[in-house]
Amino acid sequence: MSVLGVGIIGCGNISTTYFSLAPLFKGIEIRACADLNSAAAKAKADEYGVRADTIDGLLSADDIDIIVNLTIPDAHYGVTKQILEAGKHAYSEKPVVLTLEEGKALRDLAAQKGLMVGSAPDTFLGGAHQQARAHIDSGAVGTITSGTAIVLSHGMEHWHPNPDFFFQPGGGPVLDLGPYYIANLINLIGPVKRVAALTSMASRTRTISSEPRAGETVPVDTPTNVHALLEFEQGATITMLSSWDVWAHQHSEMELYGTGGSVYLPDPNFFGGAVSAGGADFSEVAPLPDWDHPFRVNNQEQNGVGRANYRAAGLADMAMAIMDGRDHRCSLERALHAVDIMTSILKSGETGEFVAMSTTCSRPAALGIAEAEALLK
Repeated sequence: MSVLGVGIIGCGNISTTYFSLAPLFKGIEIRACADLNSAAAKAKADEYGVRADTIDGLLSADDIDIIVNLTIPDAHYGVTKQILEAGKHAYSEKPVVLTLEEGKALRDLAAQKGLMVGSAPDTFLGGAHQQARAHIDSGAVGTITSGTAIVLSHGMEHWHPNPDFFFQPGGGPVLDLGPYYIANLINLIGPVKRVAALTSMASRTRTISSEPRAGETVPVDTPTNVHALLEFEQGATITMLSSWDVWAHQHSEMELYGTGGSVYLPDPNFFGGAVSAGGADFSEVAPLPDWDHPFRVNNQEQNGVGRANYRAAGLADMAMAIMDGRDHRCSLERALHAVDIMTSILKSGETGEFVAMSTTCSRPAALGIAEAEALLK
C-alpha cells in the first residue's frame, strides 16, 4: 500500500488548511469529510472534490484508513475514541485531549487496537526549527541551560467570528497556543521534569469587536495571563510567558541559551522564518546560513507576505510511519506529554506549587532535508 485514504471530521475553518495542503504530500489522499452540520460537509466536499458523508458513514467507510479530527477541543477525546473504536488510525488537531486521563485512555485503546494516534502541531517540522535543532545537535551552542518562550497578544475576540471557546476551560493561551511552543521545546531539548506557574486574568469578560457579533460580551472562565517555569529532564530551565492580556511587546518568540552560545528562533506557530545565533567568541548575533530545507520555502502568501505553510506534514509522516512500521514524529506519546505539561502549568497556577510530570517522552527524530523531501510528492 502506497497511499492511505484520509477522512476529515469537522469542516470548520481549519479544515481548509488540510484540504489545500494534504495534496503536497505522499502517502495520503483525502477522500471524504463529515460534520454535524451536513451543509458544511457538503460545501467542503464540493469545493475540494471529495465525498460528503455522515459521521457514522465515514467511521465505517472501507476506503478510509486515517480520520483527521478537526472538531472543537472539548470534543477531541470523544471523537478520537470513536475513530479508534471504528478501527481507524486517528490524527487530531491540537490539543489532542484536555486531560491526562483522557490521553491515557486513548493510548490504551490505540495499543489494544494496534492503531496509531497523531496530533498537531507539526510546525516544529518546519525548516526554521529543524535548522535550529541541527545547530543545537551539532554542539555549536554547547548544552542548553536556559531560555525563553513567549506568546503575547490581546486574544481572539478582535478577529475570530466566534471566540467564546477561547476563554472557557480548555481554551486560554496555554492550551490554545502553548502546544506550538511546547512541541518545539520537546523537539529541541526533550521532555520536561516539572513546572511552576503564576496565572491571572485581566478581565472577567471580553467584548467582541469582530463581525458578525461585534459588541457582544463573552465571559472569561480560564486564565488569560500565565507565567510559567519549565525544568527539563536534561537540566535546562525555560521561562514561558503566555498571555492574551498584552496589547504590544518587543520580545522575540523563542531564545535558547547554551554553555557555548545562543540560538534565536522564529514563531513556532509557523514553519519558516530566520534563525540566528551567537557564540562564545563574542561575535555578534547573526542569521545562520541559508539551508535548503523544503519546509522553509514559501508556498503561500498571507497579507502580501510569503509564508511557508506545510501543515499536514505530521499527518503525512504518520501515514508513512504506518506503512514503514516506525515511530512518527507527531506521536501520541509526545502530544500526551505536552498535555501533561500544559495542564500541570494550569494546576500550578491554582495551587502555587511545583508540579512534577507523570509522563515523559523521547525527542522526535530530526526531519532533515532528505527526510522532508521524501514526504513531498
